[in-house]
Amino acid sequence: MESLNRMATELVDEALEFTDELAIDAYELESGATVLDFGVDAVGGTEAGLLLAEIQTAGLATVSSSMGEIGGTPRPVVDLSTDHPAFSLLCSQKAGWELSIGGEQDGDGAPEDRDAVYEGLGSGPARALVATEEEFRQLGYADAFDFAVLAIESDTLPTEAVVAHVATMCDTEAGQVFLPTASAASIAGSVTMAARAGELATFRAFELGYDPLDILSVSARAPVAPVAESEEQAIARTNDALAYGGRVHLTVESDAADLFADLVSSAPEEYGTPFEAVFDSVDWDLAELPTEVFAPAQVTVDVVGGPTRSFGSVNEEILVESFGL
Repeated sequence: MESLNRMATELVDEALEFTDELAIDAYELESGATVLDFGVDAVGGTEAGLLLAEIQTAGLATVSSSMGEIGGTPRPVVDLSTDHPAFSLLCSQKAGWELSIGGEQDGDGAPEDRDAVYEGLGSGPARALVATEEEFRQLGYADAFDFAVLAIESDTLPTEAVVAHVATMCDTEAGQVFLPTASAASIAGSVTMAARAGELATFRAFELGYDPLDILSVSARAPVAPVAESEEQAIARTNDALAYGGRVHLTVESDAADLFADLVSSAPEEYGTPFEAVFDSVDWDLAELPTEVFAPAQVTVDVVGGPTRSFGSVNEEILVESFGL
């Protein structure tokens, strides 16, 4: 597999060339690192969100938007397809890098939580330069490239302390770090979350023991949640969009009927409750929730040369409530 960060850097160059057209901003920090504001202080938009989703998947997925319907009302949806799900979705798009960065760091570049002043969630191919998560070990993949691209979900733009942490973890120079950033409560944030339905199904299959290399192709669709007035409400709404409106099709090499039945959001007991209430129940400590709540609403699985199986369904009633329709 070609370097994920090299492919993502090409897309970052495209974003830098069309900042005005995308309604985004770009800043070079004193360290030489580049921060791209897709939706913190910048307005951003649907096209910005689609490009950001491409950056998150290192250019290995096709991402587009179209018009759907929720509760009898027009609703934009995001479509994503990829023939490299193990690498585009697990090794790149997955939001697997929790950032809690303070003014001081330990000898390994890890933040000291007691001094944390910056909070964010990182996705994108820079994770493959670190390559310590279980999916990298199982796939036997680690990226090697001079530049690092880490997409950050945060309502605050990254600081030099964030750059130093990322550069240290990725074993690269600060001036070779790119940090495209958007808040959850932004147009780009809503769009990029809607692009995650396929990633949720792929990661859930991996968690259950399915070989991600046996997933040959993924196509997914989810509605774009309305931009919320707060970051917390945005996180809840965008998760509702996936859990109650996300639809995924997988083409796989080997059958695993019982496992496939657990890929959908209706499997855990929390199903049927809007995520704002689910998060409230654990005081917004998302680590306290079972990972299976983060799943798409509906999954169809085509086994090559075998059966087709379908599980779950869209729940428009919850979406209407969550979106305030």
